[in-house]
Amino acid sequence: MRVSVSSTSTRTFTLYPALVLAEQAVARRPLHLRWLPALGAGYGLYRFAGAYRIARAGGPPGMSQGMPEKVIDTGPYAVTRNPMYLGHMVFLSGLALLTRSPFAVALLTTVVPWFDDRAAHDERRLEKAFGPDYVAYRDRVPRWL
Repeated sequence: MRVSVSSTSTRTFTLYPALVLAEQAVARRPLHLRWLPALGAGYGLYRFAGAYRIARAGGPPGMSQGMPEKVIDTGPYAVTRNPMYLGHMVFLSGLALLTRSPFAVALLTTVVPWFDDRAAHDERRLEKAFGPDYVAYRDRVPRWL
């Protein structure tokens, strides 16, 4: 994970939780700890999917840094075309449920459409790079679930 506010992973997994938890402390709302595993699941999915793709398709850690060398359609990529982005959204959903923070809900409602737009942009780039192989993959695996 790059440590920079321009990095999506830094914002999702470090900055946003810090801001939400600070707001949570000021508001003195209780935490709903039963949702804590959702944060772990989201972060775990993000890390697992990234390592899985890099090991099998090469390329840099994220699409903003370059392209994979081939289409990967196994493991988490057989279930969703965007498991790393989905990991971000699961994590932020868990944060909203854990804290019941209006700020966390606002973040979630902002980032979900942003990730959908980013996924659509990435998919256009992948289709251009990999042509029919990517189109066949896109046609059989859903963008999210």
